[in-house]
Amino acid sequence: MNTLKKPLHSKRLQFLLDNHKVTLLKQGLKGIEKESLRLSKQGFIAQTPHPYKLGSALAHPQITTDYSESLLEFITPPFKKIDDTLHNMYQIHQFAYQTLEHDEYLLSSSMPCGINGDKSIPIAQYGQSNIGKMKHIYRKGLDFRYGRTMQAIAGIHFNYSAPDALINALHQVEQPSQDFTAFKSSVYFDLIRNV
Repeated sequence: MNTLKKPLHSKRLQFLLDNHKVTLLKQGLKGIEKESLRLSKQGFIAQTPHPYKLGSALAHPQITTDYSESLLEFITPPFKKIDDTLHNMYQIHQFAYQTLEHDEYLLSSSMPCGINGDKSIPIAQYGQSNIGKMKHIYRKGLDFRYGRTMQAIAGIHFNYSAPDALINALHQVEQPSQDFTAFKSSVYFDLIRNV
């Protein structure tokens, strides 16, 4: 006899299947944040500033830098259809490749290569505004605490926001007396714990 409780996410999925509401999962918004290191043609981390033609690293809504001046981050807006999200990421990549100068490339893997110690990784610059200075100082603190190499690992983030109709269906069955906003927050925290 199995004495283990069925996990909450399994119960929720079963509820959606049993009540023909599983299509609500597709109605959520999906976005991607993808990082890539710029490399010189010799295969070393780029020492050049964030390319001017890519726009402001501080203000551009889809192309910025993460930790390093050489660590580009591409951000899609949220879309209902994953195909739209992927197409938008493709367009950002195409634009970036057409814009890169100095015979630079984007590293497709996440682990940095072609570095010569922490000091060869340039910390991102965001200009002289207060917010720009704050972002730079924050990254200097990360250098002090963790080192630059650790911060230059490129990652990818998948963003998903469930539609209110999905949260509402679960709310009515699980905790109808609980405040909707509090329930919604708990659903997201449950999701995070299971990812």
